[in-house]
Amino acid sequence: MSGQEDRSCTMRDRNILFGITGSIAAFKAAGWVHALTKEEARVTVVMTRAATRFVSSLTFGALSGNRVYTDMFGEGDNETMAHITLPRMSDLVLIAPATAQTIARLAQGMADDLLCTAVLAGTAPMIICPAMNSNMLAHPATRRNLNTLKELGYVVIEPDTGLLACGDEGAGRLPEWDSVREVLLGLFIDDDLAGRKVLITAGPTREPVDPARYLSNRSSGKMGYALARTAKRRGADVVLISGPVHLEPPPGVELVQVLTARDMKKAVDKYAAESSVIVKAAAVADFRPTHAGVRKIKKAQAELKLELTPNPDILTELGRDRRADQILVGFAAESNDHEAEGRRKLKDKRVDLMVVNDIMGEKTGFDADTNQVTLISNDGVEQLALMSKEQTANCIWDRVAAML
Repeated sequence: MSGQEDRSCTMRDRNILFGITGSIAAFKAAGWVHALTKEEARVTVVMTRAATRFVSSLTFGALSGNRVYTDMFGEGDNETMAHITLPRMSDLVLIAPATAQTIARLAQGMADDLLCTAVLAGTAPMIICPAMNSNMLAHPATRRNLNTLKELGYVVIEPDTGLLACGDEGAGRLPEWDSVREVLLGLFIDDDLAGRKVLITAGPTREPVDPARYLSNRSSGKMGYALARTAKRRGADVVLISGPVHLEPPPGVELVQVLTARDMKKAVDKYAAESSVIVKAAAVADFRPTHAGVRKIKKAQAELKLELTPNPDILTELGRDRRADQILVGFAAESNDHEAEGRRKLKDKRVDLMVVNDIMGEKTGFDADTNQVTLISNDGVEQLALMSKEQTANCIWDRVAAML
């Protein structure tokens, strides 16, 4: 795994200049700084004077482990040039929360405090996270200023909708960190899937025996969700069709939830034709009960034999009906003869890339956070190292991008 690939999944060693302005949402920014430092990012905080009225600079100093800057003309070595040195040393500038006041000053190119001056002097990507009352956000002046920032090349992350600190309900809440983190990581990786529609399946299916029981498997969905998350970072328009799992949907991804294999096939059929890339990472049940009980089967009345019927083979049907310009990726969970089984399925199912993983490994089996897969295509076989599932997903997207 190369250093570049590894860093595409984490904020480790990134230099972040974090601007905080005078909003009650500043308390959420403290959690963001903590999250960044946990990922081993190097965070330097610049606070406006108003921001210090909401959260003490001592709090951000303790969370970041670095000096917090609050004054354009503060005392201290080299501080008179902080507006030049701080942005020069940064990989990106993140302003959160960004008040209407700060947004207006940035839109006008003002340089009347340390934060705005550092923004003007910086060349790194600038990310703005507005947070304010709904009426302030909707005001034509604020919308004009935000549009101006977008035209200048700033990345503006629109706020969430919900209950605000003032008691109003509407848009203006600072987004959740997970959504913002995905935007930041997307800035550090090539958008080689931009403009591509990507369809991914993930998780298990459940085949009902009766209203209380079902047949399923041990798939957690983690690999499919990692593929969706990383594809979105690389610019793709992602649809994730998921069986029942206990995972939060990746930000910015269209999630379609299904239960049975036939439900999944119906959803796949709906989106397949418009997709440039289809990745079948779901562990679809091969069989379903021929006759599912309408009512719960009582133990005393149960037969000891369960008659099964094959489910549709979604991947085989996709391989048969695919367009010539589509890329099709299949997954094979194997307990033995990994390469031989992978080669057979590559041919039989007419896919471009077969990803084989060992379900018997302690760190590669079901519900693990790491994986070690074998990539099999007509060009050969590649055994990847043990790595996180997000890193594995990026290696798979590297191959897909090369095919595209």
